[in-house]
Amino acid sequence: MEVPLSPDIPLDPSTPGRVPAICWVGPRHLAGDDGRLYDTVADTLTAMGWTSLTMVRGLREPQEAPEDRQVVRSTVLHLSPDTLRWAQWVLADEPFLLGDLPIAWHVSAHADTSSPLAQWSAYFTPDIPGEAIADFLVALDARRHPATPFGGTELVLEAVTGHGWLLDIDQPHTGAMDATFTTHLSYGTVPPLIQDGDPQALTRDELDGWQAWAEPVLGGGCLWAASFSSGVPHDLVAAFARSVSTTAPVLRRVLPESTRDRLLRAPAI
Repeated sequence: MEVPLSPDIPLDPSTPGRVPAICWVGPRHLAGDDGRLYDTVADTLTAMGWTSLTMVRGLREPQEAPEDRQVVRSTVLHLSPDTLRWAQWVLADEPFLLGDLPIAWHVSAHADTSSPLAQWSAYFTPDIPGEAIADFLVALDARRHPATPFGGTELVLEAVTGHGWLLDIDQPHTGAMDATFTTHLSYGTVPPLIQDGDPQALTRDELDGWQAWAEPVLGGGCLWAASFSSGVPHDLVAAFARSVSTTAPVLRRVLPESTRDRLLRAPAI
């Protein structure tokens, strides 16, 4: 859906013109998660028939009432019907950092149920547009064999250049960025602690995978970051890249402070 967008429409409904609290905004890669990253992704998983399990860990004192129990850590696990793929909401579970941001969603898959080890993992921080993670999961759910490689890096680059992104001048075969040089996509050495099917992946530093991040102000920190281990099939990364780079606007009530002045917006009627 294409909506004419304007950078001059105020977001505060108390301002003249009574602009609705909800607006169409773009570009998507700077629109944030609307404060609904769990709900947006979880609703998609539920619609696909995935089962959700909540794991809560805490401290209970003797004779303590249930409502007074102190929850220390908790996570929500979503499992596909064939149990070959799963997604965890780990934000409340003290996750490790990616680009100085906490991990919110951790998605994994394996080739068969005989092994508990994941063949690959993907990590997403808050403020990634939930639509992009949802599209990644829809593509994963549609795959008969979620751990089988398919295609090459060109699939990912074609997904974003088709939406007007530019290839990296220095690394045209492994990198791209949006036209404002704010959001980047790169294929290279993965950060530490990124889990993959290789048991040595946590200690090896030569494994390559896709990384994506938005940095509204150079040196000012990332708005969001995503990391895909070396085993993530390129077509699945392409589904995420295609979604996050699309020019189609998204509905938002809450905008990131670091990008609100960069976003075009139109009232949702």
